[in-house]
Amino acid sequence: MPASTARARSAGPAPMLSIGQVLARLNPEFPDLTPSKLRFLEEQGLVTPARTESGYRKFCAADVDRLRLILSMQRDQYLPLKVIRTYLDELDAGREPALPGVVSGPSMLSAVRRYSRDELLRESGASAALLDDAISASLVSPSEVYTDDTLNVVCALVELQRSGIEPRHLRGFRGAAERELGLIESALAPLARRRDSSSRAQAAERAHDIAGQLAVVRSSLIRSALGRLTS
Repeated sequence: MPASTARARSAGPAPMLSIGQVLARLNPEFPDLTPSKLRFLEEQGLVTPARTESGYRKFCAADVDRLRLILSMQRDQYLPLKVIRTYLDELDAGREPALPGVVSGPSMLSAVRRYSRDELLRESGASAALLDDAISASLVSPSEVYTDDTLNVVCALVELQRSGIEPRHLRGFRGAAERELGLIESALAPLARRRDSSSRAQAAERAHDIAGQLAVVRSSLIRSALGRLTS
């Protein structure tokens, strides 16, 4: 059992959650989280819920925080599970490792935040009109709660607006993202045809890996084009 989880459980009695209750807490932020993915993360040793005498999984608050951290790293940084596992092992050992691909403070745990609409506008310096335009251009999904990923996007849109680039000019970005999604779906077709929960969870993990590699290629192409532009 991870040390951080064990410490939280030893601090005193606290409500234990079923898989359904964990999903209810996390699905607003991670709508693609399913029971099969939760079980897959457990199989990979990333989270260790308690078990009742009947064998039902029960999650404590520390387990939910740990899952939120894992899912955030997958979604926002496209990190593979082996990298996430190494990072969590370091945390469990009492160290404060640097997370690959992230420029942050001492711990990713303190960086996982959620924002209301007003907080998002205040933190980013965006106007309500800019956020509405970003939602209209499908660059931001409307929500009651926003994440650091959305904050980064809106901050970028604020800077782009200063250069005369408006959200409406970026509508093509959504189409490009959909084309990349089509590539990922094609690559995962053999796994997707399998109906067992383990295959579905593996497909979700592989999707993040492929997305990360596509991001590397896309960034390289942009840097190359910038080099020609400024030469």
